[in-house]
Amino acid sequence: MTMRVASCRCGQLRAECRGEPVRISVCHCLACQQRTGSAFGVQARWPQDEVRMSGEFRTWSRVGDAGGRATYRFCDTCGSTVAYVNDGLPGLIAIAVGAFADPGFPPPRFSVYEDRKHGWVAVLGEAVEHLD
Repeated sequence: MTMRVASCRCGQLRAECRGEPVRISVCHCLACQQRTGSAFGVQARWPQDEVRMSGEFRTWSRVGDAGGRATYRFCDTCGSTVAYVNDGLPGLIAIAVGAFADPGFPPPRFSVYEDRKHGWVAVLGEAVEHLD
């Protein structure tokens, strides 16, 4: 079984993910732009029982555009967001793809909030479904 390990920049907060993610997506919403400091966020989701988190983390929650709450888990030392849960997707945990530091990580299959996508961003791939 595949095991992938994500971590924060300082390495003390880790997420060990068993198996393949059930969804990999690019999100162009303004909250993901603020969270990442980039033009978009990329996340992979696993069933929560397939992810083991270790290390110290803090949480912060926000209510999204559709009224659902997202709760972010970030390193108490370096501030990197490693994971988050969304009550609109119960039983799943999202792991920031960049936290895997793996250029061979599988590509996203979905691109969401495209109406907020920067005009110079292009999400490429034969299997990417573009959703507004």
